[in-house]
Amino acid sequence: MQNLAQRREAATPRGIGIACDWFVSEAQNATIKSIDGREFIDFAGGIAVLNVGHRHPKVIQAVQAQLARFTHTAYQVTPYESYIELAEKINALAPIYGVKKSCFFTTGGEATENAIKIAKGHTKRYGVIAFGGAFHGRTSMAVSMTGKVSPYKAEIGVGMPGVYHAYYPNELHGVSVKDALKSLEFICQCSIAPKDVAAVIFEPVQGEGGFNPAPAEFVEGLRAFCDTHKIVLIADEVQTGFCRTGKTFAMEHFKPQADIICIAKSLGGGLPISGIVGKADIMDSLSAGGLGGTYAGNPLAVAAALEVLKIIEEENLNEKANKLGQQLKDSLNALKEKENIAQMAQIRGLGSMVALELFEGNKPSANLAKAVQKEAMAQGLLLLTCGSYANVIRFLYPLTIPQAQFDKALEILNNSIKKAIA
Repeated sequence: MQNLAQRREAATPRGIGIACDWFVSEAQNATIKSIDGREFIDFAGGIAVLNVGHRHPKVIQAVQAQLARFTHTAYQVTPYESYIELAEKINALAPIYGVKKSCFFTTGGEATENAIKIAKGHTKRYGVIAFGGAFHGRTSMAVSMTGKVSPYKAEIGVGMPGVYHAYYPNELHGVSVKDALKSLEFICQCSIAPKDVAAVIFEPVQGEGGFNPAPAEFVEGLRAFCDTHKIVLIADEVQTGFCRTGKTFAMEHFKPQADIICIAKSLGGGLPISGIVGKADIMDSLSAGGLGGTYAGNPLAVAAALEVLKIIEEENLNEKANKLGQQLKDSLNALKEKENIAQMAQIRGLGSMVALELFEGNKPSANLAKAVQKEAMAQGLLLLTCGSYANVIRFLYPLTIPQAQFDKALEILNNSIKKAIA
C-alpha cells in the first residue's frame, strides 16, 4: 500500500487531487473494496457517474456484446446505427420544445465547450455569461466558465476572453433571485452589450458549487432575459441528468426550457460518454466537420448508454431517487432536531441530489465538512465535499443501492456527524 502511494506520487502530477488514501481493487453496485481488503459504501458514485451502480450486469452484458462486434471506427469516418439510436432516444426524452438533434462526445468538458461553440455559430456573437459557483469542466473554455477560482483557476492566469460571471441565487449566503437577475443587467451595462452575448450557461442544480437548486423564478428570469436579447440558453446537466434529481432531466422541474442541454456522467453507466441535445436549427449552425472527435460517441460507451436508458425505466430510478432522497433528508433533519446541531446549517436538494451545508457560528466551515468526511471514511462510508467554501457534504450514492445498505449508510452518516461535531 505504501509502495503504491509512493509510486503514485512519483509517477503522477500533484494537480490530480486524490480523495482517498487507499486504492480500489473491485466494485459492485454501491460497494467498493480496497486492495487491503476493506469495504466501503459508495456515496460518491465516481462523482455522479454511477446512478445505475458499479458494473450493472445489464451494462456489462451490453458492452460485452458490442465488444464482440467492434470497439472503434470513429463515427464521423464510419458511422454506426447505435449512435443514431441513442440520439433518437435522447431527442425524445429531452425537455426542449420542437424538433431536436443530439451529438455525442467523451467528457462533460467537451459537451460544455461544444455547446458554446454551437451557440457562437448560431448567434455570430462572442460573449458568454456563466455564474459564480458554477462548474463546467477543466478545459480552457470550460474552466473559464467555471465560477470557482481555487483549485481550478488559481495558477493558470487569464482565462478565455468574453466570459462573464453573474450571481447564482443562494438564500443561505444572502443572494436573492432579484440579486442574481440584477447582476445580469449589471454585466450588460458595464462589461458587454447583450447583442454580443452568444449564450447564458447555468446548472439547474449547481454541482461543485454546493448542490444549490435553481429557484423556479430564477429560471423564468433567465429564459426571459435570453428571449429578450436572442441569446442561447444552455442548461448544464452533466451532473444532474439521468434521475439524480428525481427526473430524467433536472430541467423537467421547471416550466421554462433551455435551448441546449449538456449531458454526460451517469448516461454511460461507468463508461465515458457525453453529449449535447438542442433545438435542431441551433444544433445545425456549424458546417460539417465543426463537431466531432476521435472517440466521440465511442460504440462501447453508446452501448452502455442505451442500456442505462432501459434500466432507468425498468428499475423506476426516478421514483427510487425521490424515495431515497426523502429518506436521507428526513434522517438528517431528525438528527439536527434531536441533537440540536446548529452547525447543520441547511439540508437541501431535489430527489437524490442532496446536500448538507455546515457552518461554525455564522461562517461556512470546510473543517467541519472534512471532519465528517474523515470520520465517515473510517467507518466505511465514502463521501465527497463541495461548495464555494468547501463546506458542503454531497451525496451521490447509486440509485440502485439495496435498501438495507442505504439504511446502514445513514446510520454511519449520523454517527459520523455526531462524532465530528461533538
